[in-house]
Amino acid sequence: MTRKELFDELYMQTFDMKKRERKTYIVKQMLPYFKDGSSCRAFVEQNFERKHRNMICRRTRLWRKINHQRFNYFVTFTYADDKMTEEEFAKKLLNTLYHFSSRKGWLYIGAWERGGETNRLHFHGLFYIPEGTMSGEMEILRDFDTRKRRMQTIQQNTFFAKRFGRNEFRPINHVSEMPQAVKYLVKYIEKSGGKLIYSRGLYQYFVTDIMDEDIVCPYGLEDRKILLFDSFGCWVEGEYIGQVSREVIAQLPKVT
Repeated sequence: MTRKELFDELYMQTFDMKKRERKTYIVKQMLPYFKDGSSCRAFVEQNFERKHRNMICRRTRLWRKINHQRFNYFVTFTYADDKMTEEEFAKKLLNTLYHFSSRKGWLYIGAWERGGETNRLHFHGLFYIPEGTMSGEMEILRDFDTRKRRMQTIQQNTFFAKRFGRNEFRPINHVSEMPQAVKYLVKYIEKSGGKLIYSRGLYQYFVTDIMDEDIVCPYGLEDRKILLFDSFGCWVEGEYIGQVSREVIAQLPKVT
């Protein structure tokens, strides 16, 4: 095992610790692999900075993809050990979502996570499900939440319940609910050390040529970015596509 691999393992193990306590613990565990304390502390500090940079990049990429979509559900799928193994659950669920994405136009961003007390595997995700493409029916399920120690009411899909077990489809009714949902996803990947899972069709940017009259002003480092008027026109290879809108953006090249 390399020093970096050891750091990553310790970093995941100490997710629930406060930052200072976490650093102190990791330095103590890694000290035998360095000639002195200063070089060990420097290594740990560099890798904390690496983790921080990586998370900023993930969050930025996540928000860019989210801001171009209209997600309408926050969904949780929970592994049921009476139906299949964990490996089968993960493989079959992602395969089903892949087919729903390609055939029905579903879009999603999700992450795997294990429950704190039960260690049970969950998949959490933001979903855009076009109207009329939902398989099965929605049913109201009322049961006891062991974590919060109170009764709860959730909306469950019968198609996924029959094949995979417990699930929750929580409607997103307003854009103001998105930051909290994104916070959950970021927390899950930080906790597990895993990566976000994206469906096809999600993009960070759309590509368009613009006219000088649509530019408000340059800004940013060395003025490498430009601020546009809200009504800027979109052009592709000299052809005017239209004033920016969801319909026009749908016709433009994308960068994922």
